[in-house]
Amino acid sequence: MKGFVSSRLHPFANLLLLVGLMLLAVCVAGFLMAVLSNLLFGVGLLEIGNVTNMPDTYPNGWGVSMLTQGVFLFVGFGGAALALPLLTGYTWADYFAPRRPVPLAWLGLALAIIICSVPFMSGLVEWNAKAHFPGFLQEFEKGAREMEDRAQVLTKYLTQFTSFGRFIVGLIVIAVVPAISEELVFRGVIQRNLVQWFGSRHVGVWLAAAIFSAIHFQFFGFVPRFVLGLVLGYLYEWSGNILVPMVAHFTQNGFQIVLLYLQQRQMLTAATFDPDSNEALPWWLQLLSLLITGALLWQLYRHTLRPAADLHPTELRTLSGGGVAAHTTQRVPVVGRTINHDGVDVSKS
Repeated sequence: MKGFVSSRLHPFANLLLLVGLMLLAVCVAGFLMAVLSNLLFGVGLLEIGNVTNMPDTYPNGWGVSMLTQGVFLFVGFGGAALALPLLTGYTWADYFAPRRPVPLAWLGLALAIIICSVPFMSGLVEWNAKAHFPGFLQEFEKGAREMEDRAQVLTKYLTQFTSFGRFIVGLIVIAVVPAISEELVFRGVIQRNLVQWFGSRHVGVWLAAAIFSAIHFQFFGFVPRFVLGLVLGYLYEWSGNILVPMVAHFTQNGFQIVLLYLQQRQMLTAATFDPDSNEALPWWLQLLSLLITGALLWQLYRHTLRPAADLHPTELRTLSGGGVAAHTTQRVPVVGRTINHDGVDVSKS
């Protein structure tokens, strides 16, 4: 297919294009939020800000907040990421999933990795939550903690699932939509272009993970989210299909939502699962979790070393003037090699 802009743009130009598309998509999302909130809840454009800042003080505060969050992520993030390949002459399948179809084992292992990593991640959560900034940054630390405390109060309100219907809405907005939209942006576009820019899969994965964690503006949760970003990034690089990190991302958020709902339904006790606690699980369980998670990741990595004729997500197809795939860059199964947009090996990793 033929795009509106060149498919040979420098990765930095692609990232700038993504930013521009996101700004446009956010405007579209704002319009949709205003229309839908007025139709469904009778909340006009000028009231949305007040409702979403203090949803507990409005009768329809929960519904409006969930609606706006879902539309913002799905359209503002996902819509922009989906528009970029079309503008540059690629299909969604070629851009986000050059290695397809993905074996079901990849999806199952991605889910298992996230579940098995929970105890280990609990240790990172506790350590990061108790971290302190240097003395000259004390005022910044105080402001950051106050901001996170306010966010935690809002999150606690939005995750009060008083009915099964609310639970389903929460699962869609908090687990499904972010898994799709954020993976398209951070792994599908940002990581892809960073890998091509720096000529190294490792640099691209680590930078994308850092951006992924930083953009959430939760400084006392930066490290565990950064580690999650690394796992998601390597799952994408190794699998060559965006569905794999999407499944892992959904599992990460959805598992917590399900546990929270079960606890609220009194199917789990506070001793078993406390949603407000940052306390780590026992050290031996964290160690076992780390070993099992590492073993599962190693199994997936070993799979990428086997000879295959599939493209990695950062190896691009070359399009003819009519937008038809004329040839592809060299297809190599070896992890660590990166082919730039001219088909030249620029490996650094």
